[in-house]
Amino acid sequence: MSTSLAWDERYAGGGFQFGEAPNLYLLSQAHRLRRGMRALAAGDGEGRNGVWLAEQGLDATAVDWSAVGLEKARALAARHGVPITTVTADLSHWDWPAARFDLIAWIFVHLPPADRALACAGAMRALAPGGLLVMECFTPAQEGRRSGGPKEPSLLWSRALVEHHFAGLEVLELLEGSVRLDEGPRHQGLAEVVRAVLRRPA
Repeated sequence: MSTSLAWDERYAGGGFQFGEAPNLYLLSQAHRLRRGMRALAAGDGEGRNGVWLAEQGLDATAVDWSAVGLEKARALAARHGVPITTVTADLSHWDWPAARFDLIAWIFVHLPPADRALACAGAMRALAPGGLLVMECFTPAQEGRRSGGPKEPSLLWSRALVEHHFAGLEVLELLEGSVRLDEGPRHQGLAEVVRAVLRRPA
């Protein structure tokens, strides 16, 4: 799925492809959140992570290149009674606002290498001093599993790529290994991921 139109088609199919609940790793970081923090859910699709962040009292923005996905995100936010800002944009070409976010949730954002480098540089610019980046992405060990993720190897992440693209951030957590996913019909079963919590020095 490498175009916004392809994702529009997928999200238009009804239901929530990755469920309505937040990513479990992001959920596990709730103790790091404070009301009023400015949060960005990058590549948030149908809005499950951005809406959950808004429910925690954060000023939440969801960015995705699928307008159909973000329409569902706004509807989900309305059902939960929380405000959310949505931006339809390609993360590799978005004008990331400087030092704007106290938290960036980078959950299963998989881009071609050149686009990934641009998006990661944007995320680095957008993190405020003391800001956190929370990530979960598939690794090459995911190949052959049916629990989700891109089939193109160049789109996958690794611990080394995290350290490369986010060099200069303090590592609070950085783990690579097996987890069990239960996130809508698209993410089910044993999966191979890298998880990270990184912080920009204050």
